[in-house]
Amino acid sequence: MNTSRALPAHLLRASDSVFQYVEKCSPATSHLQWLTYGWYRVPAGGASGAITHAEEEALLFCMQGPVVVEVDDQEYRLEHYDTLYVPLGTPYRFRSPETAGLVIVCRALAEQRHAVHFSSWAQVRSDPSRIRHLDGKDVFLMFDVSESADRLLAGYTIYEPHTRAWPPHNHTDQEEVYIFTQGHGAIEVYPDEEHKTFVHSVGPLDAATIPLLNYHPVFSHDEELHFIWCLAGARYWIGDKHQEFLDASVDRLTTGEES
Repeated sequence: MNTSRALPAHLLRASDSVFQYVEKCSPATSHLQWLTYGWYRVPAGGASGAITHAEEEALLFCMQGPVVVEVDDQEYRLEHYDTLYVPLGTPYRFRSPETAGLVIVCRALAEQRHAVHFSSWAQVRSDPSRIRHLDGKDVFLMFDVSESADRLLAGYTIYEPHTRAWPPHNHTDQEEVYIFTQGHGAIEVYPDEEHKTFVHSVGPLDAATIPLLNYHPVFSHDEELHFIWCLAGARYWIGDKHQEFLDASVDRLTTGEES
């Protein structure tokens, strides 16, 4: 150890802005089997130590930035809505060199290590192969089946004002979390019409967990409504598997091996 010169100390006030992780839900606190959801706050000029998820793969969604994420000795600069997949057991670090950053993280239990994958929002939103147009809404596939992972799949959906999800659908083989990022609306989560008791207004950074077998329609109000959909389980997007979802030719839909 070099003791030739004493380095200055730092006083850390309780009120100081610091790197912070807030966990919103996990299998231990919800009825999900695989998914954990939370967010990181990185102060302007701040940084984190190494973060590793020994049993999970992760997806990072940049809400405020830019934020620099270092993975496998490579740096990725995440701007608004950019997405980064971090493999099982792989350390990553944050830096926010310019302004305060906010990064949403969704994690799922995994067994295999796959490649790091960066998705640019600017590129995805201008790539027709990554966009699915539905009545009153667009779906953007940020982390699709073309990318390798054990369980995770994710994207953004943007609703026009005064739009609802149709047809209502549920899954036997996928659980989800919806994280609202812009606008105001509502969501219902229910197993059947008789037990439609989870009906809530939502705004930015509100979220809803969607366990297996629950229908989960969303409704926008007077403005565009944006949300992240992140699922864990079988890796498909419903509209690419079921034409009935795209053309709304049924009044409800169940997906999965048992459907």
